[in-house]
Amino acid sequence: MSGTMTDDRTPAAPGEPGACAAVIVAAGRGVRAGGDVPKQYARIGGEPVLRRTVGVFAAHPAISAIVAVIHPDDETLARQSVGAEAVRFVPGGASRQESVYNGLKILDKMDPEFVLVHDAARPFVTAKIVSRCLDEAQRHGAAIVGVPMTDTVKQTDDSGTVTGTVARDRLWRAQTPQAFRYRNLVAAHEAAAGEALTDDAAVAEAAGLTVAVSPGSEDNFKITTAGDLARADRMARALAGPRITVVGHGFDVHRFGPGDHVVLCGVKIGHFQGLEGHSDADAALHALTDAVLGAIGEGDIGRHFPDSDPQWRGAASDRFLRHALGLVADAGGRLINLDLTVICERPKLAPHHDAMKRKLCDLTGLPPARIGLKATTTEKLGFTGRGEGIAAQAAVSIDLPDTV
Repeated sequence: MSGTMTDDRTPAAPGEPGACAAVIVAAGRGVRAGGDVPKQYARIGGEPVLRRTVGVFAAHPAISAIVAVIHPDDETLARQSVGAEAVRFVPGGASRQESVYNGLKILDKMDPEFVLVHDAARPFVTAKIVSRCLDEAQRHGAAIVGVPMTDTVKQTDDSGTVTGTVARDRLWRAQTPQAFRYRNLVAAHEAAAGEALTDDAAVAEAAGLTVAVSPGSEDNFKITTAGDLARADRMARALAGPRITVVGHGFDVHRFGPGDHVVLCGVKIGHFQGLEGHSDADAALHALTDAVLGAIGEGDIGRHFPDSDPQWRGAASDRFLRHALGLVADAGGRLINLDLTVICERPKLAPHHDAMKRKLCDLTGLPPARIGLKATTTEKLGFTGRGEGIAAQAAVSIDLPDTV
């Protein structure tokens, strides 16, 4: 490999001089960030973190192959998150060090000249940062990106008493990507097996390799906490351009029939009658699904799940809502809030309110404060007042990219 790595070069084929691969480390569980899924699969700006990160490397002209190291239980989630990008998935190990080594081993047949290792939870890496790191690795054999230390650094004793001030002019906060000659990094990992080193630069240093540093960016931060995730979401939305808020409304009715329970908001409620319908007849979730579909111009629930299709007979209505929310996510949007009213004389819903709201939180990912759930009657007027059925109406607001 000669000259400087630039963004307009053609990637070398696997096995040729100059070939470069990327290992994306995504095997952690991300518990400090909270949420229902590990942080690398959480959405920022309507897009999974992992997809955003992988996309930077997939679009870089110098990179010939990408390996994502994931938790063994997360393959389906990872494939859904990455989408159409050409990525090979490899199960991680018990530590970050083991996970990276697993990713490196899978590249053995490709035998790239260089390999980049990057944390999936750093989604604001840029092509420029990647290129600078590769340039330094070309000159020195190994390189990291980082940002100079600007805060004053203090040293303390075991009691927490300051014992001195550390000169900061040569201190850097290490980031990823980190780039290495592939065979050198493999050998360094094999030599460091069983040790607890915090990044691949430390593995390389332990093997006596020279590691250079190139400028990173404060924006290239690692998502660790819930606050980091919120910051990343704000940044992603700002980078995505103008956005709009759209509103949707849904209404649904089901008549009573034979049965011993009804289902509302996905919660089974004992009653001396059931509700008639092709699916589970959950009027509340049907109204909510229609509200979501309407807000994004995707028709109604019957268009997506026709009652003429036997596969939906008796189906749980949370499947319909998840489908609608998936369309929102695919459009780069997110649900902001919902307001749902169930209309019936009976059964009495107050005893089930908390369970219904918890289920809505689980299904939508919204916090309780963003969910309105009410039950009312029509003072014995109309079909609901006569106890002939249950109605529900819903309203939602959704944040979307402004593509008009």
